[in-house]
Order: sequence, then structure tokens, then C-alpha cells
Amino acid sequence: MSERKPIESWLTDMDGVLIHEGVPIPGADAFLKKLRDSGKPFLVLTNNSIYTPRDLQARLARMGLDVPVENIWTSALATAKFLDDQRPGGSAYVIGEAGLTTALHDIGYILTDHEPDYVVLGETRTYSFEAMTKAVRLINGGARFICTNPDETGPSTEGPLPATGAVAALITKATGKQPYFAGKPNPLMMRTGLNAIGAHSETSAMIGDRMDTDVLAGMEAGMQTFLVLTGLTRPEQVENFPYRPSKVVDSIADLVERV
Repeated sequence: MSERKPIESWLTDMDGVLIHEGVPIPGADAFLKKLRDSGKPFLVLTNNSIYTPRDLQARLARMGLDVPVENIWTSALATAKFLDDQRPGGSAYVIGEAGLTTALHDIGYILTDHEPDYVVLGETRTYSFEAMTKAVRLINGGARFICTNPDETGPSTEGPLPATGAVAALITKATGKQPYFAGKPNPLMMRTGLNAIGAHSETSAMIGDRMDTDVLAGMEAGMQTFLVLTGLTRPEQVENFPYRPSKVVDSIADLVERV
């Protein structure tokens, strides 16, 4: 493998890397402190579009993890950036929570169910049949179909929950239209995040707990990739994929000295 340049900026997934079911993973606080003290650009990423960066900052702070708002990057922000580039000042019918609606409001989008440019599907814990029916009819009427992320299930203390990707599949089945997914593993989320902190992929690293989203997106964006074994991908599953992370480590604690 060719020699990589030193890592000057870091991107890390949140669930499964820094926290697990609302509890910090050992080493997460030390890693974040080292990043803050180093002055290196960094982002904490999540495919979850429910919360605003301010919400997430408060949630992490309650767990003892200090992450500034400007260092949080969500699939909702990546979706808004994509739509702002594609069709500035457009309109959208949104199925989602405050994280998504706030991001779209902030770029000047009009949220409407009257001939919107886009139907934007995000994460919510209250998917309604009425809203999905409206989405199907609007897409059949010509609205373009966008999704914040392709995750089919999400974690909860009671077990897996249906997530955006599962609901997107239902809408696709009813319309015949495939959505464009803005979140991981789309490298677009990585590239827009890197741009937001003025970083370059060749000197950046991505830390994740999933081969099929975090490692894939980081690799396709041209970054070094670190897989931690505190989340979804198990050690024996790594060889099942046709690509590899740059390095596999037990947990975020093993990367503190790399910063």
C-alpha cells in the first residue's frame, strides 16, 4: 500500500464509535479532548436526521462529551447542502423531524405539499400512512424523491426500529421511483463535510463501526479509514466485504495517540 500523508483532520461516526445506546464508549472523551486540544479540524457525523446539531450537542454534553455545534455534521445538513446546490430557493414536502426541517429552512426552502420540487424523506419515530400516501402522490405528480440516508433499521433500547431506508422502499414500490440518498455511504456526505471544515480527503481519516456505510463512504471519498469493533460490524464479518479499512482497531481508545 502506498504511503499515506499524515492525518490532519478527522471525521468520526457517532453511534457505535463514541456512544452506544446513550452511554459513552470508553476512550471517546479522551479522543474528543485530544482533537480539541490539537486544533485539528474534525467532525462528528450521523446519518440520523431527527436532531439539529444544537440538539445533538446538548445530548452529547449530558453524556459528558464536549462537541461544539460546528463540529457536528448530519445527513439532514448534507441533504440541505445538496438541495441548495441543485435548486437554490426551491420547495419540498418533508417527512421528518426538526433536524431536517430546520436544515431546509436555513437554506431558504419553502416546505409545502403544493407542487413541491422535491419530496424529502428523513428519519422520524412517527411515520404516518397519510404522509406516505401524500409523498407517493406527489412523486407520481413529478416531485423528485430525496432521502437523507439509506439505513433500513435504527437502534433502540427495545431493539431495531424501521428507519428511512425501509420507508423509502415502500414509497419506491408504490411509485417505481428510486430516491437519491444524501447520507452515508454516499461520499457526498463526506465531501460536503470536509468542505465545511476546510479539510482535504488525502489528509483526512474516517472512523466508523460499519463496513457498509462508514468505511465504504470514507474509502470512496479518498480518506484513510478506521473500523472500530464497538458497533455493528463484527471482526469475522470484515473479510466478507470486497474492500478493507485502512486499519481495524478495538475501539476509539486505540486512536487517541494517533491524533
